[in-house]
Amino acid sequence: MQCGSSKVELRVPHGDDRERHICADCGYIHYLNPKIVVGTLPVWEDKILLCKRAIEPRYGYWTLPAGFMEEGETVEEGAARETLEEANARVVIDPSCVVPYVTLSLPQIAQVYMLFLAKLSDLDFSSGPESLEVKLFREDEIPWDQLAFRTIDETLKHFFADRKKEFFTPHIGEILHPGK
Repeated sequence: MQCGSSKVELRVPHGDDRERHICADCGYIHYLNPKIVVGTLPVWEDKILLCKRAIEPRYGYWTLPAGFMEEGETVEEGAARETLEEANARVVIDPSCVVPYVTLSLPQIAQVYMLFLAKLSDLDFSSGPESLEVKLFREDEIPWDQLAFRTIDETLKHFFADRKKEFFTPHIGEILHPGK
């Protein structure tokens, strides 16, 4: 990335504690860091907005609107952007929740999910290019066996448990085996 050389070595740089890819010519260290996935849990009255995926992985399965954060945006801006891209839905992120509602680390695939509670601004939503369908679901209508990822399953379970308690608290955890 720095000098254009294609030769890299895997070794521990001075003062570091793990192996890194280092350019054999100029010494530039190529850091590989986790990707941040941002999204929302969009709510309308007693329903949740889900998107049916039009892309792999998990084509045809249901998910919350989420995707990779882009450079130059905050996590909240990224979450709202992904919701607009995937569901053509405008949301207001819950201002009472100053941190993401759910933060899940997936170390095996180097991802961190940050999902925010949000309210749909209106019912004017539709499928975006990455969604086959978008739909509002009540708790008893959630297609649990057709959810795309464990992160979504965990997030929805937290939401419905918190809603029963009438108290929403941030949740932080990890999923060690992210496959569905």
